Amino acid sequence: MSPITDFDSLRRAMGENSEQPEGPARNARAEHLLLEAEKLNIPLAVIEALGHQLKVYNYSSEKGKMFVPFARLLRMWDERPEDFDEYETHALHWVFKWMSAGMLGQPHIPLASIEKWLGEMEHRYRLAGHSERAVRGAEFSVAAHVGDMPRAERAYAAWLAADRDTMADCHACELHGQGWWQAHNGRDEEALELWRPVLEGEFACAHEPHTALASSLLPLLRLGRADEARAHHLRGFRLVRPMESMRGAYADHVEFCTLSGNEARALELLAERPAYFTDEGHPRSKLDFLSVVTLLMDRLTELGLGAGRVPGPAGQTWTAAELAPHARAQALALAARFDERNGTEYVSERARARMARRPLVDRLPLGVRPSGASPIRVPELPVPPGAGTSAESGTESSGDVALPALLVEARRMSDTLQPHAVEAWAAVARAAEEAEAAGGDAVLEPRDRAEIADHEAMALGPGATGLFERAAELYTEAGDPGEALAAHARAAYVHALAGRVDEALAAVAGPHEEILALYAAGGTGLRQTASVLMARARILTRRVHAAGEDLEEAVLEEAVTAVRAVLALVEGRTGEDVRLAARAAEAQAMLGELAGHAGDVETAADLSARAAGAFVAAGLPWFAVEYEARLAQLAHHLGDVDGAERALRAALEHGGPYLEPVGRAQLHLQLAEVTGGLGRVAEAADHALEAAHWADEAGEGPTLGAWARHQLGGFLLRRGRWAEAAEVLESVLPDVTAGTHGEGAVVQALWWLGDCLGELGEHRDAAERRLQAAEIARHWPEQQDHATLAHLAASSLEQAGLTDEAERAYARAGELWRTVGDAPGLVRSLRARAWLTLRGEADPDGARALMADAVEECEAAVDAAPDGETRARLTAELGHTHRQFADLLVRMEDEGAADDDGEALFEEAVAALDRAIAAFAPLGPDTLRDRCRAELAAAWLEADLGRPADAAARARAVLTAHGEAPEEDEAARSLRGEAERLLNTVTEEKQEPVEN
Repeated sequence: MSPITDFDSLRRAMGENSEQPEGPARNARAEHLLLEAEKLNIPLAVIEALGHQLKVYNYSSEKGKMFVPFARLLRMWDERPEDFDEYETHALHWVFKWMSAGMLGQPHIPLASIEKWLGEMEHRYRLAGHSERAVRGAEFSVAAHVGDMPRAERAYAAWLAADRDTMADCHACELHGQGWWQAHNGRDEEALELWRPVLEGEFACAHEPHTALASSLLPLLRLGRADEARAHHLRGFRLVRPMESMRGAYADHVEFCTLSGNEARALELLAERPAYFTDEGHPRSKLDFLSVVTLLMDRLTELGLGAGRVPGPAGQTWTAAELAPHARAQALALAARFDERNGTEYVSERARARMARRPLVDRLPLGVRPSGASPIRVPELPVPPGAGTSAESGTESSGDVALPALLVEARRMSDTLQPHAVEAWAAVARAAEEAEAAGGDAVLEPRDRAEIADHEAMALGPGATGLFERAAELYTEAGDPGEALAAHARAAYVHALAGRVDEALAAVAGPHEEILALYAAGGTGLRQTASVLMARARILTRRVHAAGEDLEEAVLEEAVTAVRAVLALVEGRTGEDVRLAARAAEAQAMLGELAGHAGDVETAADLSARAAGAFVAAGLPWFAVEYEARLAQLAHHLGDVDGAERALRAALEHGGPYLEPVGRAQLHLQLAEVTGGLGRVAEAADHALEAAHWADEAGEGPTLGAWARHQLGGFLLRRGRWAEAAEVLESVLPDVTAGTHGEGAVVQALWWLGDCLGELGEHRDAAERRLQAAEIARHWPEQQDHATLAHLAASSLEQAGLTDEAERAYARAGELWRTVGDAPGLVRSLRARAWLTLRGEADPDGARALMADAVEECEAAVDAAPDGETRARLTAELGHTHRQFADLLVRMEDEGAADDDGEALFEEAVAALDRAIAAFAPLGPDTLRDRCRAELAAAWLEADLGRPADAAARARAVLTAHGEAPEEDEAARSLRGEAERLLNTVTEEKQEPVEN
């Protein structure tokens, strides 16, 4: 910390403090600087230090401290206005508005004092000659706060009618206030239209678009514009997060998450700002915050999560059920203090209304990584019609429905292959157990018990062999030998699922022979026979999979023969039996799968499409999903991108509510990749967002979800939505790992994030991310990415003002460009170093030497170019290098950085520009504008050197070059305009009389 020895050092210290993060530390430094200012015995120093103190208090959680320094400033003004310079005079009157807003936010300040202050403000503004616009705006704020709607409407109209002058709030703040009033009165469309110039970046200030983005969240949700609401949350929260003074806007983001199905994210936001629960400096924003905390805690309790731990005031552990009444009591107590001051019930009514708000959407995926510490669990998907309603099993409670009815429903569901048939049979089993436990006789027949065991086995997967065998025994006891053989065959298939294919083949051989004999003798039906044949075909197909690259033709052919046997049995004989239709469709799909193993991708795709179509035609669309997903892969392999997209969309449609979250995530992710590859980036981002959401639902957030978020960040980047992309990419970095996703994915995420941060002006952070990526890429055999990242990092360091670090990084990048043989990269690194050397070290000779090296390297590369296209590209780079050399020489003269005579530097610059023109000239229309810019730069130098005729000739050459350019060509119009101005300048100089 530098000592304060004079007014200049005080000003430097206040400037440095202004750049520090908002908070108590910055405020304390401002208080210390006021003490130092008083020691200088310079009235203006004290005035400026008080103004600095006011500013940091206003932009902090200690807004209540503003009144004391302002009162002192006002007293100084009244006593000696001549001590204030023009800037401080303006600042003093400007801060009147901060005082009125600050008083409203402090319930201990009487309303009468605030009204008196309004009169004082109006009087002083009139004396200073200011418009009443700011006064009427302050009056509007008072009236709206106390709930005096007629007065608020009058003040609002007067505010807008008054002239804007230097005391009016900035356009961004005014538009935010006007839009807030429209939204407050239920006019969301009008509010958003007023906020539009702020949201689009036309107007901005220290707190805008921060507050406009926060205020727009609920209006957007109410209007159904969910995508914009999501974008405003991600973009706006990034702006609000580091600003301690923006507790009210922060609360808006918590509220948005609470009302959009993102309660887990709302808790994460609370956890980031524990001080917001207790900061007392601005009671009004504390009321906003606590009202939203109450809303969130009530919502969690409503979801059955009241016992979950949540962030809360320090000093104890909180659950949602405990924090809700605590926050409500504190909020209503604060509201009551405001109402007592105001003489109305308005603030309490507004607080209660906010606490009682209801969700505006069921869920709105945000794309950012969820915290693993949240107690939130998203409810299960709704059960399809006919599947029942039990939360545990997906069926109606067995205690509420008679066992015979449950049996009928379970049998219907299994006969028609409904997705929840297994759960329906589980409900039958529970009902039977309850009946038997109640002391009744056995209530199930052997056939019933066989089907229960059969379906329980289906739910177990690889561990189901014993249950299938038990089902076979019960089918035999029930007098159904065919179904018993089918159960034995299913047991055999379980061996194959566990990787014991030979054991499975041995186990299925007996049932296969027996079922064929039994069917031939009329002892069983088509359905049972098809079941055994399909089990054998599945086992043989598994053997094909297991063989891998060692697959023998005979093994493949045996599987094909087995599948065709199923088709031969059931094709044309399915009738209304959906089970048989499913066998035929599955057989088609298996033939397609085997064709793929044989290398016949087109046949594989055709048969997969037929199978999917057959399932849909049979009324079993959920079975089509697997084969449509496979078809998408095959179509992609064949280059049929449109076909792949159609198949993926069909899979999502046919899966409907039956699709498991992980399957839904995979389909959306594939669609994201397909549509992104087709250039439909907005649609691709939507699919990546859905993929991330469903991956989280499936518990695959760190793996599949991370990859989806990684892709989402890239798509948002391509759309130019830098803040949203940065939020997504920063959230996913902990999960994107070299071990799971590969080093390339890690580098790409860091690279993209660096690009986003650079666009957002966060150059120091951009440099850090790019350097991290470069460090990983440093070990790769191919060093092009390493060189590019090193160069980008150097650029970020330069933009961050870290000159020495940037110079070293450019030097390192240059070495890498030389290693990989990339001449343009090497030349650009040398040029960048030349400029840094001139600006940072003020070493004109070093800068000139580096630029000369760049020219030399580029000329050598042109001479060594292997083909005409490369030579043209390098020649254009040479032209740009000569042009920059000229600019460097002119800058040296302008800044007096060189010992050379100014005229000599200009002559050298003209020569460099002529070399640039000579480089651009043979390249034709592609570099015409670059050539003309160099020509004009040389013309201005010729004019400065006292050669008007030469300057005019160059200007006319530019006019001639662009004489045929269309009017809509803005670049050509600009060049023509500059050439005409130059001609007019040199003509006027020639006409001026010569003085003796």
